[in-house]
Amino acid sequence: MMLSLVAAFAVFLHVLGVYAHVNNLMGWESASDKPSVKQLGNHAIDLNMESRRAGNLLVQGSQNGFHGIEYDSSTDAHEISSEATPPPLEIIPLIISGPSTNRVDLVFFSDGYLPQERQKFIDDALRLAVDVSKNQTFNTVQPLLNFWAAFSPSNETGIGNEGPKDLGSRVVICEKRTPFGLYRVGTELRGVYYAYPNVGRAACDSLGEQCDYPILLGNDPLYGGLGGDFTVITASILNGPLVLRHELGHSILEVGEEYDGGYAYFGSNAGHDTKDFPWKQWLSRVDQLGGPRIERSVMAMQAYPWTLLNTTTPWSVSFNSSGTYERYSVQLSLAGIPNKGDLLVTLDGVDLGWEPRTAVGMDRWFYNYFSSATLSPGIHELKFSLLNGENLGSAQLCSTEILEYGSEDEFVTEPGFYSLYPTYSDVNETSYRPTNGDCLMRAVTTPNFCKVCLETLWLNLLRNVTFIDDINESCSQRSDSPSILVKTLRLGLLPLAHLRNSDIIPNESYTIFWKKNGKALPQYTNKTVIEIEEDSVGEYTATVKFSTEEIRINSPRLESELTYQVVEPCKDSR
Repeated sequence: MMLSLVAAFAVFLHVLGVYAHVNNLMGWESASDKPSVKQLGNHAIDLNMESRRAGNLLVQGSQNGFHGIEYDSSTDAHEISSEATPPPLEIIPLIISGPSTNRVDLVFFSDGYLPQERQKFIDDALRLAVDVSKNQTFNTVQPLLNFWAAFSPSNETGIGNEGPKDLGSRVVICEKRTPFGLYRVGTELRGVYYAYPNVGRAACDSLGEQCDYPILLGNDPLYGGLGGDFTVITASILNGPLVLRHELGHSILEVGEEYDGGYAYFGSNAGHDTKDFPWKQWLSRVDQLGGPRIERSVMAMQAYPWTLLNTTTPWSVSFNSSGTYERYSVQLSLAGIPNKGDLLVTLDGVDLGWEPRTAVGMDRWFYNYFSSATLSPGIHELKFSLLNGENLGSAQLCSTEILEYGSEDEFVTEPGFYSLYPTYSDVNETSYRPTNGDCLMRAVTTPNFCKVCLETLWLNLLRNVTFIDDINESCSQRSDSPSILVKTLRLGLLPLAHLRNSDIIPNESYTIFWKKNGKALPQYTNKTVIEIEEDSVGEYTATVKFSTEEIRINSPRLESELTYQVVEPCKDSR
C-alpha cells in the first residue's frame, strides 16, 4: 500500500513538471543501490534536480535523499555516515560582478586534479566561465552572476570508468581517489556521474551564500556531463563549454530535453497540449483559427548504439519511409575517429561524405546531413563502415537518427521561427518544442538558448536577486550651489540597461520611482542620485522596474523595492 501511494504521488508530481526523488522512501541504503539519475540518449539528468534556490518539492528520506559520505583523501574508501565532511577548499575568484548577497554564484569544484595540476584546474575553470558568460549564452545575464573556482587536490588524476563498489559495513570505494568520485560508464561518452553527492553538498554548503550552483569539473579531455542538483562537466577543450551550457540549462532553467530519444520533457520548453503550452508569447504566427500550427515531420529511425565499430562487420540499420515528406536529415554522433579516411557512412550505398569536425581528435561530435530530396517509399539502409584498423577499440558510434520533413511551407527550418515542433521520445511519444534547431537544449553544438529558454533563465536567476544592491547616504555640496550641504541618496543598481559596462546593448531599461513617507516624489523619477536640501529626515522608498526585450512575461520579479531610513539631517543643511 505504501509503495502504491508513493508511486501515485510521484505521478502527480510528474504531471506538475516536478520530479520526486523517492530513493530512501523505498528503503535503499545508499545512492549506489538505486541511482538518482536516468540515462538519456545523449547524457543524463539527475532526477533530484534540487537547485539550492529552486525550492522544488521533493519526496525524500534522509538529507538530500542520500546518506552522508565521509571524505578522507588519504584512503581509497569512503565511509557512509549521517553527515558529510567537505574536502579542503581553496577559493579563487574568476569573474565577479558583485556581492554574493545579491548575485547568483556558480562554483567550479575540482575532481581528479593532482596538487601539481592546480593551475590547470584554474585555467580550465576560467576558460569555461569566460566562454559561457562573455561571448554568448549567458552574456546578457552575466551582471547577475559570479564565477568562482574551488580547488581540492586529488590523489589520482582523471575520472573513473566504473561506478562505486559497496564493500559492506557502510563503506564504498571508487576506482579513482578523488573528492567527489566522478566517473563515466565504460567507454560511453555521455553521462559523467558522482559517487559522493553529500561531499559535494557539504562543499557547497561550507561556502554559504557564495555557492548557489555547484559545478563538478572532472579532469578529463573527452565529452560528458550531467545536469540537476550538481552540474557535472569535463575539461574537454571542444565540448566542455557546450556541455556546460546545456547542463546549466537543466540546473538553472529546470527544463528537460529538446532533442529526440530522451524521456524527460518538462518545463518552459516542452509542450504536451497544442492548445496550452508555455511559449505562446513567442509564436511567429498563428493559423486561421487563431492557434499555432504543428510543423510537419516524422522520425523514421532513431538508435543509440553506443557501440565500438570494427573493420569486419559494418554497423547498419534499416528503416521504412512513407515517401510522403519532401526533405530529410541524417543525424549522428561519433567518437574516437579523428581522420576523414577512417570511416565511411552510406545511405542506400551512397556516400554521405562524412568528415570529422576540425580538431575533434578522439572526442565526440555531432553531425547533421540535410537533404532537400524526398526519400522513396520503402526500406532504406544506413551503414557505418570502419576503414582504419588503428581505431579499433576507440571508434564509437554513439547515436543516429533519420528525420523527414514537409516542405518549407509545412515545416519552417528558418532560424528564429517559433511554432510547435514535434519532439520524439525514447518510446516515440510526441511532445513539442519552440524552434527547429535554435536552442542548445536540442543541439548541444548550438551556442545559444532559444528565446523561450533565455526568458526562463532571466526569471529563474531573478528569484533571489534584486535590481537594487543598496542605497548609500551622504552629505555633499549641492551640485548647483557648492556652499550648501544637502542629503544625498545614491541608488546602487545591477549594471543593466544604461548602466552596462560592456558592448552588449540589448533593448532594456530601468524605470525608477521614489517615495518619502509613502508620498511620491515625482521630481526624482528615473534618478539614481537624489539630493534633499530641506527636511531630509524620513523613510525613503526606491522602486525599480526592469524591462528587456528578452522577457515578454509579466512577472513580479521584474520589480524591486528598497526602503531606507534617514535619521538625521546634514549638520549645516538649511
